[in-house]
Amino acid sequence: MKLKISSIFLLVAVVSLSAFTTIKPVAYTVDAAKSTITWIGKKVTGSHNGTVALQSGTLNVDGKKVTGGTFTIDMNSIKDADGSAKLEGHLKADDFFGTAKFPTSTFVITKVAGSGAAVTVSGNLTIKGITKPLSFPATVSVNTDGTVSALAGKITVDRTKYDIRYGSKSFFDSIGDKAIDDNFELAVKLVAKK
Repeated sequence: MKLKISSIFLLVAVVSLSAFTTIKPVAYTVDAAKSTITWIGKKVTGSHNGTVALQSGTLNVDGKKVTGGTFTIDMNSIKDADGSAKLEGHLKADDFFGTAKFPTSTFVITKVAGSGAAVTVSGNLTIKGITKPLSFPATVSVNTDGTVSALAGKITVDRTKYDIRYGSKSFFDSIGDKAIDDNFELAVKLVAKK
């Protein structure tokens, strides 16, 4: 009888402990070579677009759901699609991204909301040492080959929140047709693996 009662208590203890034990999400490493970040900036007289490289990143995956992640962007890698060295130099200068002082930007995921592949990603974006919240729609898939892919086709960032005021009508009323839109857009495609 004592053995039976002890066995029952042991079983209850194991079940109780397992209820409080959570499985940690698995960290997937982003494959920077297979991942892309493109940008577009608009102005009154047209637009510019190009790329910037992901330096490193991780996605936290719990089962089939992405629960978090951290990404570092190499701001010195910014490229203009038309190959303008002058524009690339200006974007790296202090009145834009100030890459000599701030060579990287980061994004840390704080929440992924939604079910299935279509989700809303929320997190903190840091540019020039200034951190602001940012949310955007994305499509995330945990694939049968053991990889995770994520796509965010349009992430809108207000550059003035990060002290990038050059050519902004919000700060320079008389700028006229030389004005640059306060918002720029990013499109991100990520591939990550264990």
